[in-house]
Amino acid sequence: MLIAVFDIGGTSIKYGVVDEQGEILFSSSLHTHAHLGGLQVVRNVIATAKELQRDWPIVGVSVSTAGQVDDRGRVIYASDNIPAYTGLHVQEMIAEHLNLPVVVENDANCAAIGEHWKGAAQGIDNFICITLGTGIGGAISLNGKVYTGSAYSAGEIGHMNLYPNGKPCSCGMNGCYEQYASSRALQMLVSDRLNEPLSLTEFFQRVHAKDAQSLQVYERWLDDLTIGLKSIIHFLDPQLVVIGGGISEQGDRFLEAIKDALYPKLMMSHARNVQIKLAEQGNRAQLLGAAQNFFQFKFE
Repeated sequence: MLIAVFDIGGTSIKYGVVDEQGEILFSSSLHTHAHLGGLQVVRNVIATAKELQRDWPIVGVSVSTAGQVDDRGRVIYASDNIPAYTGLHVQEMIAEHLNLPVVVENDANCAAIGEHWKGAAQGIDNFICITLGTGIGGAISLNGKVYTGSAYSAGEIGHMNLYPNGKPCSCGMNGCYEQYASSRALQMLVSDRLNEPLSLTEFFQRVHAKDAQSLQVYERWLDDLTIGLKSIIHFLDPQLVVIGGGISEQGDRFLEAIKDALYPKLMMSHARNVQIKLAEQGNRAQLLGAAQNFFQFKFE
């Protein structure tokens, strides 16, 4: 059984064909062209899905997408990264054009499902998945299922308050976690404190070379990151926290730096119990999660 999978982000739409064993048999991507609005984004997905339908014997479509999504596959809230996306019945629109079953889910939730199925969270049912990028995405897995909340809006970890009356956030509030602990926040901190146009790759090279100024900036960011993680862990008591996003490609040294900054902040009972791991599937997690979400939703 093959299904077409899509991951809609503000910059690109990743897509592919996945089988029941989690093998990605084909994958590619296209520009989102988000400035054209949500309706055009969905039309691009439909057109691409039709091409896949001609080339592969797909029996359904599963979509991972930015934004909060209800159980009917409607985007109930999305930021202006994709204008006029809020309110679109994405699932219904795609199903009508393809005459195939369609499932739609939030991208952070799909990442958690993908890591549970084929990644760092295999065999663990109670965990948190955090993605560090332009913002901070979050998903909560309880007893092996993603917890969506009463309004399909759970897991908005990036918008918990870290500093009252702090930096303004795109959500309209101030002091949100993602303004201090995201990859973008680190990039801004690097530019501000080092006063150089360094990429994060160049910055981490300096960190690994033990440059004093770079280490000071890094430790400040790690402190903000782990203050937030402390609150999440103390509140939810997960077995595992999975950390993803492009910055996780820094590997074991990044993981050990997080642990060194985090564990001293935790109560002893939590520190003994919780594991911290980096995501294993990278950009594949959302596609795999979308696939598994389809199989669970349609055939459980």
